[in-house]
This record gives sequence, C-alpha cells and structure tokens, in this order.
Amino acid sequence: MAILGSIIKTAIDLRGALVSEKSPIESQNEVLTNLLEKAKDTAFGKYYGFSKILEADDIEKEFKQKVPYFDYHQMEAEWWNKTQEGLEDISWPGNPTYFARSSGTTGKTSKRIPVTDDMVEAIRTTGIKQVGALANFDVPSDFFEKEIMMLGSSTNLEAQNQFLEGEISGISASNIPFWFRGFYKPGEEIALMEDWDEKVETIAKRAREWDIGALSGIPSWMELMLKKVIEYHDANTIHDIWPNLQVYTSGGVAFQPYEKSFNQLLAHPITIIDTYLASEGFLAFQNRPDTTSMKLVTDNGIYFEFVPFKPEYINEDGSLSQDAPSLSLAEVEKDVDYVLIISTVSGAWRYLIGDTVAFTDVEKAEIKITGRTKFFLNVVGSQLSVNKMEVALREMEEKFDIEIPEFTLAAVKIDDAFHHHWYLGTETEVNNEELAKALDEALKDANKNYAVARSKALKGVKVSVVDPTVFHEWSGKNKKKGGQVKMEKVMDEEKFADWEAFVKEFNGK
Repeated sequence: MAILGSIIKTAIDLRGALVSEKSPIESQNEVLTNLLEKAKDTAFGKYYGFSKILEADDIEKEFKQKVPYFDYHQMEAEWWNKTQEGLEDISWPGNPTYFARSSGTTGKTSKRIPVTDDMVEAIRTTGIKQVGALANFDVPSDFFEKEIMMLGSSTNLEAQNQFLEGEISGISASNIPFWFRGFYKPGEEIALMEDWDEKVETIAKRAREWDIGALSGIPSWMELMLKKVIEYHDANTIHDIWPNLQVYTSGGVAFQPYEKSFNQLLAHPITIIDTYLASEGFLAFQNRPDTTSMKLVTDNGIYFEFVPFKPEYINEDGSLSQDAPSLSLAEVEKDVDYVLIISTVSGAWRYLIGDTVAFTDVEKAEIKITGRTKFFLNVVGSQLSVNKMEVALREMEEKFDIEIPEFTLAAVKIDDAFHHHWYLGTETEVNNEELAKALDEALKDANKNYAVARSKALKGVKVSVVDPTVFHEWSGKNKKKGGQVKMEKVMDEEKFADWEAFVKEFNGK
C-alpha cells in the first residue's frame, strides 16, 4: 500500500468523521443573513434596503418582497456595468479580481460575470469538500498519489483594465494551491494554450509521460480528448495509456447522456462523480456513490431559491416573470422541476442562472440538473423540457443499440404545419424514419402535453442523424472549443436554418 496515499486517505476519512454539518435549511438561513450583512453598504444593498431587511422578523420573506429577480442582462445593465467601469462597492464590497467570460449555450456574445476573492475562496473550499467526499467512495489509497487531468479553458487570463478575464475553469485552474500543482496535469505550460486543438494534440503526444488517476472536465470535450489520445497511440482504450485511471469528475452538464459512448473508451468501469461548477459559483457536487444526484453546497456563500418551472412563469426570452413565486429550501418538493435562482458572494442577487433542477432527496438537498429555461420547447403547447428529451433519447439508445451523446432540435414549419426536427449525433447507421417514429412514441408516453400537441397542431417528427463531430465543430465556429462551451439543445428557426446550412457544408453537400 502506498504510504503517502494511505496517509491522505486516512486524513480524508478522519475529516469526514470529525466534521459535522448543520442542516441545509439552517445553513441557508445563515448564508442569506451573512450575504445581506456583508453587502448592506454597497450601492445595491442601500438601494434595496438590506439593513431594513435584516431587521425583519422573517428575513427570507422580506428579501423576496424587496428584491426583484435579475437575469444576466438586467444585472449587467443596471449594476455590473458600473463595476466594469471601475466603481467600487456596487453589488459586492470592493471590486472583483476577475470576470468570468461565459458564452453559455445560446448567447452570441460572451457574458462577463464578476468573480470576487470571496467567490474564489468559496470555490476552493467547495473543491476541498468534494475531495473530502471521496471518503464515501470506494477508491484505493494509491489513487491519492496519481495525477489529475483537468481539461478546461486556457489559464492565460487577459487583463481588461484592472480586471483579469477568462472562463471559470481557467480562473479556477490559475488559483490551484501550490501543494496541488505537482498532481495537476496537463501542467501550466499546456494549460496556457488558447487553441483547443493544439492543446489536445499536445496532451495526446505527452500522454504516456503521466500517471493519470482522475479526469475532470465537461463530458463532450473530455470524450473528444480521450479519443484523440487513444487514436494517437493506436490503443484500444484509454486504460492502455493510463492504466490507473479510476475516477472521472464530470461537470457543466449531466453525465448520463454521454455515459454509453464514454464507456466505450474504457477497459473497465471507473467511478463517475458529477459536479456543478458554473461561472457564477460552485453550486453542487455528488457526495455519495449510491446516487447520481448532487448535493447543493448550502453553507458556502450561495443562497438558493426555486421557482416552479411552469410556462406561465417564463417570458419569451427565457427570463422570469416578476410575479413568479419562489420557494426556499424548506418549501421544495421532490421530483418537481424548478428554475434555479441564486444570490452569491460575487454580488449576484436573485439571479436567474438559466438552469432547471429537480430534487431527488429534499432532506439531503440533493438535485439533478433537468435542463435550461431557454431550452423549453413549447411551440403549439408541446411543453418539452430537456429532461423529457433526454429520457426519450436514452430509450432510443437502448432500443436501437446506439449512442447519442449530442442532439439539437427546433420547431419548424413544413408545408404550413409545425414539425419537430431533431438532429441526433451518432456514429451508428440507423433508419431515420424508424428512429423518428420511436422517438415520437416515447415522448407521447412520457409527456401528456406533448401527446395532446401531437394530436392537434404539432403534425410530425423528423429525425436527421449526423456524426457527433458536427456538433463540436459548430461550437468551434460559433464560439470556441473546449472549456465551458455547451451545445444548445433547442434552437429558434433562424438559428436552426444556420445550423442546417452548416451541416450541409460540413458534409460536403
């Protein structure tokens, strides 16, 4: 047994035994109070009367009544633009050190989200909590002596006036503790590379130099990197290159859609741990092995609210209606889709992050990501969430014995009637018409609103199968490869027309 690994594992096990956590609800009450107390003298805090809110008998209720919902565009236009101009104490004390650039999944231009020193510390602390949670998983002592491949954005942050800018994965990697740097791969030199293809090519060339025990990154880009390494070394699986690979920390999106194709790259199963690191903060991570759900980080600088995900509460642009009710952690129910709202130590207040979640265990505050508010397809009343789409596609994988890691769709008019046109990314040949019929039936069974729509205004389903590479190249064309970039699952007709033109060009038609 490796001595160093045994020491580290024992320390983690001991920490888990000694650290007793407060209840998530109690922790959330304290977090909100601390946020309001710290920000009460900022311009935002004075405008919305944080000092008065703190005097209320029910601080949560008063906070909801006094402070409206904000999406990114509202927060940026009314408050964060002043921070970007160099003014201090706007929505959080002082000035942030960083701005996280995030193109998200649908934006044509990058968002610039403040990342304060308090948030950097919160992300680091949650990272330590996640490492501590490994005590709950069956990993051997020698795992803790292996290296970790963290595939993210460039750590070469750009100076913009008094701030440094980059994607959150790059900001996080640039703040790695000194004691961890010997374990961190691909190392600072490669991590600085801006060009994703060059970065992956370099990783592939040097792969045999490293003893990788764990991977960390967004599934779609991680899968592409692993394929490149395998191809470069003419190997059968990634375990031929990294035999001690035992853990993959997924992030950014749910891992389940990629599970089948990802497992094809392995010689044997590895431990998958889901995480939820967004530009706005480290929100949740998988805390135990007997679930694929993630535990909300309820005691570390982020206050959560939950709005029932119903069409009447969502505006056409994906923002929230101001009369939409929000629930605290004490009020939520299991298996209900909620729009996630956060207030943070980076000065985001009642902020629509854009994701929808559902609780799998309310007492443990465990959630799964179910979709995006903008990826809610409700043309002619179909009310399709990404979660419903993903469930149906997993059925298609089983029924046709294929892998579908990527997809997108739109409601389009064909002969003056609405149809759902799906593009499915798979390397397996399959009959499009048979797939369309099966997918349609699966969605009818899973969603009564969809079934009603199909009997009325939604006249048909069309499926086009394409190589998964098309989705990655589309991301490269419109934003850039790697990092936090995710494929948009639902497009409007204008974007979908651009997509179809790109697919034809890619296929040489």
